[in-house]
Amino acid sequence: MQGDMRVANRMHVKVPLERLPVIIGKEGTTKNEIMSKTGTLLTIDSENSMVIIEPEAPGVPPINVMKAADIVKAIGLGFTPEEAFSLLDEDNVLVVIDLKNLLGDNQNTLKRIKGRIIGEKGRARRTLEEMTGTKIVVGKYHVAIIGSYERAMAAKKAIEMLAEGRQHGTVYRHLDTVMRGIKRREAIGLWEERGSHRPF
Repeated sequence: MQGDMRVANRMHVKVPLERLPVIIGKEGTTKNEIMSKTGTLLTIDSENSMVIIEPEAPGVPPINVMKAADIVKAIGLGFTPEEAFSLLDEDNVLVVIDLKNLLGDNQNTLKRIKGRIIGEKGRARRTLEEMTGTKIVVGKYHVAIIGSYERAMAAKKAIEMLAEGRQHGTVYRHLDTVMRGIKRREAIGLWEERGSHRPF
C-alpha cells in the first residue's frame, strides 16, 4: 500500500545532463538539502537525464513533492540552488516562457530576441529583475522567472513585450505602472494582516 502511495505521488523531472551535478551538489549536499526540506526522496537517473521525486513517507503532502520538483526544475533551467530554494516560500512560483512556442524555431530570431531580453552586458535582464523583485534566467529556448505570483507575471508580460519588439523604454514605463499597483496591493495586504493580529 505504501509503495502504491509513493508511485501515485511520484514525479519525473527531465533536466539537461550538464545541470545534474548542480542538482546533486558537492558530495550530495544540494540533493540532501532538497530532500530534508521537502520530506522527499530524490533518485538521479543519469542515463535518462531525469530526477525522480517521491515522498519519503506516507504522511508527506503531495505539495511537498511538487515543491521539490519545482526546485529541481529551476536548477535544471539555470538558477542557482539558493535561488531555487526560494520556491519553498509559499508565495513564490516558477514561471517558464517557451521562446520557441512564442517565436518559432528560427535560430536568428531567437538569438536576436534573447539579446533584447538580456540587453548589453545583461543590463535589461538586471533592470527587469530589480523592477519586479524577481530572479530571471535566459536559457537556450526559454526564459524562467522566480518570484511572487503577481511580480513573476509582471516580469513575464514585460519579457513578452520585448519579444514582440516593443522598445525597452516603453516596457519599463509599463512595468513601472504595473509595479506601483502591485506594491500598493502588497502594502495593503501587509497592513490588513498586521491589523488582524491586533488584540481587541
